[in-house]
Amino acid sequence: MKILMVHNRYQQHGGEDESVVAETALLKSQGHQVIELVEDNDRIRDLSLPKIALGTVWSHESYRRTRRLVRERRPDVAHVQNFFPLISPSVHHAVRAEGVPVVQTLRNYRLLCSNGLFFRDGRVCEDCMGKTPPWPGILHACYRDSRAATAPVVGMLTAHRALKTWATKVDVYIALTEFARQKFVEGGIPKERIVVKPNFVYPDPGPDEGGGGYALFVGRLSPEKGVETMLRAWELLNGKIPLKIIGDGPLAGQVSQAAGKLPRIEWLGRRPVSEVYDLMGRAEVLIFPSEWYETFGRVAAEAFAKGTPVVAAEIGAIAELVEHGRTGLLFRPGDPGDLAARVEWISTPREEREKMRHDARAEFEKKYTAEENYRRLMGVYENAIRYAQDSKERA
Repeated sequence: MKILMVHNRYQQHGGEDESVVAETALLKSQGHQVIELVEDNDRIRDLSLPKIALGTVWSHESYRRTRRLVRERRPDVAHVQNFFPLISPSVHHAVRAEGVPVVQTLRNYRLLCSNGLFFRDGRVCEDCMGKTPPWPGILHACYRDSRAATAPVVGMLTAHRALKTWATKVDVYIALTEFARQKFVEGGIPKERIVVKPNFVYPDPGPDEGGGGYALFVGRLSPEKGVETMLRAWELLNGKIPLKIIGDGPLAGQVSQAAGKLPRIEWLGRRPVSEVYDLMGRAEVLIFPSEWYETFGRVAAEAFAKGTPVVAAEIGAIAELVEHGRTGLLFRPGDPGDLAARVEWISTPREEREKMRHDARAEFEKKYTAEENYRRLMGVYENAIRYAQDSKERA
């Protein structure tokens, strides 16, 4: 099968979206020809604000480039991983104009929310759900804390609802969890065209035995990730359990300050993947304190691959991934006391921790391997091709 893979390259935890990279590599390893249509968001710095604004709604450049590429290479299916902002939804129209089926992965909530997170001012926000135009986004300056920057995003959402892009130009949507699927159905995406296929870990880093005696956080240091709740929890623990923090972001200064003040907190900044996996495998638990509606939680799947249980906030998709008492523990989101109490689980007998490690690894082998993902992905592509063919016959 020949697949056109469409995505915007952006910096996330020091690199491209790991899930897109893994999916592309997996397809190539299985002998498929992957044609990549990639836009680098760093190019935004070279563009004027009016050009960015207009291109966010409809990029003529992207439309022409995509149609030319599809005519030349004739893919069997196009898989749009992300299109915001430089590629724009014009890519869906371009691909369908050439008669090629379209699959869209829903990696965030951008089709429903200006900032893509359903998170504002330190809390979950669904003010724009069901509104056309989604004007509260402009009122609250949800994208980049700027009304001027948010306006083109709201324009894009409004225009493509009017054009019925999401109803007529995408054959199959991929939601990463059932929770995310339900949110998109609430937002008006046709439910019969949304399938659930989680992210995966490729290559498999293999299980480890723990024994490091510490908890680990890996991720972006930002408010929606629950970093402040985690730091407050460690204030309550008062050095009882070591915490290692990997990542960077807008709260880096706050994390650095906490590492200097609170006992046994170590901020490691960004680290190579191999080192992250090593630290993850030796950790007793991974901390996942997010306070927004995660669409998945890839780092949790990575922890399961290493056999490391996850202590996670009971909110959004992550609460779907972690089975309380088997593959990890859940705590009340935004509650540092409850998080601290769950983390003290590290002090339980080793036999209990070893059973949870075994169950975490078993969860990975059941749901998040490359083999399982490849089987599901091929099913998605075949369904998209079938749906597109049926649509042509009905027309």
